[in-house]
This record gives sequence, C-alpha cells and structure tokens, in this order.
Amino acid sequence: MKVRAAVLREMGRPSPYADSRPLAIETLELQPPGPGELLVRVMAAGLCHSDLSVIDGSRPRAMPMVLGHEAAGEVVEAGAGVEGFPAGQRVVFSFVPVCGHCAPCAGGRPALCEPGAQANLAGTLLSGARRWQAGSGLVHHHLGVSGFAEYTVVAANSAVKVDDELAPEIAALFGCAVMTGVGAMVNTARVAPGESVAVFGLGGVGLAALLGARAAGAYPLVAVDVLESKLALALELGASHAVQAGAAMDAVAAVREASNGGVDFAIESVGHEAVLAQAYAATRRGGTTVTVGLPHPARMFSVPAVSLVAEERTVKGSYLGSCVPSRDIPRFVALYRAGQLPVDRLLTHTLALEEINLGFDRLAAGEAVRQVVRF
Repeated sequence: MKVRAAVLREMGRPSPYADSRPLAIETLELQPPGPGELLVRVMAAGLCHSDLSVIDGSRPRAMPMVLGHEAAGEVVEAGAGVEGFPAGQRVVFSFVPVCGHCAPCAGGRPALCEPGAQANLAGTLLSGARRWQAGSGLVHHHLGVSGFAEYTVVAANSAVKVDDELAPEIAALFGCAVMTGVGAMVNTARVAPGESVAVFGLGGVGLAALLGARAAGAYPLVAVDVLESKLALALELGASHAVQAGAAMDAVAAVREASNGGVDFAIESVGHEAVLAQAYAATRRGGTTVTVGLPHPARMFSVPAVSLVAEERTVKGSYLGSCVPSRDIPRFVALYRAGQLPVDRLLTHTLALEEINLGFDRLAAGEAVRQVVRF
C-alpha cells in the first residue's frame, strides 16, 4: 500500500530544520505484515529528543529511515500467527520489541531484550525484515515503530493494547515519555513515600519522571532546568522546589540545600555527561543517581571513584523506564485516569505531518514539552 511518511535520508543537516528540512514527506510502499506482525493505522505520534538525536547525528542509525518511536494507533490487519489484536484494536507502541525468550526477557527485564536491541540497531523489525520500500530500495524502521507515517507495520510484541476512550494524542505519550520517565521512578529508582528526589532536565521525559515521583510521594521534590517556563510548569505539577541551572547560585548547592544535604534519588534526563555529573554531586551519601538521557556514544562520565565505596553511592541506567510494557502501560494509564499522573499537561503542541521539521526546531530550542503529530 502507498503511505505518506517522514523520511530521514541524511543525518547532521544544520538547524533551523524548517529551512534545511532533514525530514522529507515522501510516499513509500509499505508491504503487508508478515508472521507475528501488525499493520497499524497511526493516529498520533510524539516528537522526542531521541528522534532529534538521530536527526542531528548524535545517535547514529542506518539510513534512510522512517523516524518516530512514540506513537499510538489502530490495528488494521494481523499477520499469520498473531492472536488478540483484532481489527480496530487501539494500541500504544513500545520502542523495544521484546522476543520474550532471551536471557534478559526471561529474567523479567524486557527493556534489555537482546534480539530487540539488535533489530533496533539494524533498523529492522524483530523478524529482521524491513517493510518500507522507496522505488527499488528498502527504507529502515526506527526502533521497530516508525511512527511518523500514516500507517506502519510493527512486530506484535511492539504493541500494547489500550481502550478506545484514551485520546490518541495522550495515548502516544505513554509509549516513551511516560514509560521512560515514570518507569525510572517506580521501577528503576523505586522511590518510596517521603524520599527526596531531584529531576535534572524538564523535557517530556523529565516532567514525566517528576509526575512519577509525585505519585510515589517523594518529598522534597526538586526540579532543575535552565528555562523558567519549564520550572514554572514543574511547580504546577507538584515540585516543591525549583532550581534554575546556570543561574548565579550553583544548581548542585541549591539542590543540596533544599534536600538537607543531598537527595535520595537524582534523575538525569538531559543526555549530557556534565548534567549527569551534577546529578551525581547532588545525591546524598547512600543515594542513587539514575540516568535516562542518551548522550553521544563518544561522551564519557567520571566520578570520584572513592565515593562509590566510602559513601555507598549507586549509579544506575534506566532504559524504557525498566518497564515491562504490557504490564506498565496499562497501570500508568490507570493512574492517569485516577488523576495521579496528569499526563495531558505534558502535551503543548499538536502538528500536521508537514510541520514536523518546524516541530523539531521548537523541540531543540526548548520551546515545547511534548508535541504530537495527529493523523
């Protein structure tokens, strides 16, 4: 079938992207779903820094590629062997397709699925197939989703069922921002009521982490960012303190003062090693620093080695929010419906597919939290 999609053919084009137009809206041929796969009509897709890091070349991927990994849609057709996904079923995508059989999957850590990681790096579906075609050439999939398209084919293991009452533009946010941010708090950090938390970086994932910390009963809950507008939103969403990084007062000192010597958990969501070092410095003795950001692979992070032992510090990575998507997306949706996770407050803009390059300019400038393309 013929499908309009946003295709990235070259990484590293200069901003502003509204002028350089790294994403071209093209009409591609989408092959039918194979065994274990689904054809899905995409209803909404979010713009995330993980997409931007492919556009600017800091997260190298195979080219050309249909971008987009945070999305929601409606099943059109199921491939051979797929059960439980009838036509019309609403789904949210997970950006790690899980095989269910490798050692991490068997150990309850599907975010680290080995075949899923291999497929994502290669730009294929979990089966190894590529269903996108432009003329005689194949086009790669982004993280098994390729959500910036009217329709997409995904592994059934990349889809999580949700009900029709959840608005698509909100449902899409659960596929990355919410799963990553809230998951980092409740699965990776396992914040308990009364434990102190600082969130460094208040993009979609960082603010979702703040929502997760608030729902878990964290106090004090310190928000850190360079932009006053995002700090103001963080206070509205439940932060007890706001610290403007880069201001006259040192951000680390301000966090430590607000938390009586350092927080139990510091979450870094910027994807920059210097910010991760700040988050580590703001964590108390015996505390845990969790990072969900994705810096350039060449970047290195260093800490005083003795502090790991003498202060019993922990540094943890969190990918996909350490989630089991089929378990966690429904429970996070339930918390949203109960008013405990006001995810809708993260949505700041809706776009047409043709406006996607402008949307990435807005994201790069910090002028948006979460933008969603509506189809």
